[in-house]
Amino acid sequence: MKNILLLGAGRSASSLINYLLRYAPIEGWHLTVADVQPAHLVPILVAHTEYARAVPFDIENDALLEELVAAADVVISMLPAAFHPVVARACLRNRRHLATASYATNEIRALDAEAQAAGVTLLMECGLDPGLDHMSAMQAIGVIRARGGQLVSFKSYCGGLLTPESEGNNPWRYKFTWNPRNVVLAGQSTAKYLENGQPHFIPYQQLFRRLEVLELPGYGQFEGYANRDSLSYRAPYGLDAIPTILRGTLRRPGYCAAWNALVRLGLTDDTVQLGNTADWTWPQLIAAYLPPAASVGGNLATQLADYLGLNPDGEEMRLLSWLGLFKHTAVGLPNATPAQLLEHLLTEKWRLQPGDHDLIVMQHLFEFMLQGKRYRRTSSLVVPGGDATHTAMAKTVGLPLGMAVRRLARGLVPQRGVVIPTHADIYEPILAELEADYGIKFQEEESELSN
Repeated sequence: MKNILLLGAGRSASSLINYLLRYAPIEGWHLTVADVQPAHLVPILVAHTEYARAVPFDIENDALLEELVAAADVVISMLPAAFHPVVARACLRNRRHLATASYATNEIRALDAEAQAAGVTLLMECGLDPGLDHMSAMQAIGVIRARGGQLVSFKSYCGGLLTPESEGNNPWRYKFTWNPRNVVLAGQSTAKYLENGQPHFIPYQQLFRRLEVLELPGYGQFEGYANRDSLSYRAPYGLDAIPTILRGTLRRPGYCAAWNALVRLGLTDDTVQLGNTADWTWPQLIAAYLPPAASVGGNLATQLADYLGLNPDGEEMRLLSWLGLFKHTAVGLPNATPAQLLEHLLTEKWRLQPGDHDLIVMQHLFEFMLQGKRYRRTSSLVVPGGDATHTAMAKTVGLPLGMAVRRLARGLVPQRGVVIPTHADIYEPILAELEADYGIKFQEEESELSN
């Protein structure tokens, strides 16, 4: 029997847990799900007590972490990314494999040599983004190269949004399907990418103004903004010489312009404690961010629009007003950062309702030369969610991770050290299983471009 340990059972873990429970009796696994509040797991695991259990867990309890890891063969971490190094080091001490859906940070990568020496696999970036983006891109790149094509441009975008019928009267056309804090703090480092061989940089203050419009079959237009450091993906993808490479995030039209207003006002700042009381109102907070002369008397929304150079009756102001920034409601948190207050507000306004369906959209845009002609290949993925628990985000994060764990437990991942799923023997079977068993498949289109 293989012992599988899952640390963390939050928002994106539902599909992962269901996958592990499906295969536990088939593969001879015993599953332990360790969570800070395991009570919510009882209804899920009650029919599987022969091979699954839930236990309380606190990442600050070093002895408990050591005990759980030592008893496992494969460890899965769905904890916040900041805790992965702690878990990874516990896995190394006990020579246990680890799988996560999170980025292989520099701190994790520094463990590569030790993991190789210990014969341990630290399999990172096996979720959606990062994860499915790597797998699908590498598969398409392999197809292009097998035909003799030379890649000259690669752009990749992903977004977690809503199905059209779930957008309702929400003008942002967005609700939280993953960690709200990460959404509020998105993009707060300079984005780097290549265009025609030239490096380009987008500072945070300009990020939500530099957009590319994309079309996804059957779902209309989306706006994409650049992510972090796109240049770091050249080496893992074998694209060191490519002239153009960019990775980005997708939102519905209008979102980025309104979010940019929040950025310019200062409400996404997470570096300063305001010293406020919890009963401050949102108009008080907004007024505190306006110049003194602008915030005395008059209509606050008009004053804010004038300060930001926006049309008082325009779309950006409509979206800001819908959030409740001008209603006399309490901010609700004392001595908070602006970003914490904004997250507190948005968690209520952008909460998935029981009847809502989220939507995962991903698109890769490849351009390549073949026999003197230039071609574009587009790979598009659209995955709708089931409900507020079994979301598309949970499926596309949890299923690839579960499939990777299944292969790890079977001994079918030969790579050791810090590994991401850019190896064909990892991504090919996962993509095939996603399509065959879950209908998760990229739609491929190709056309010749005029020179």
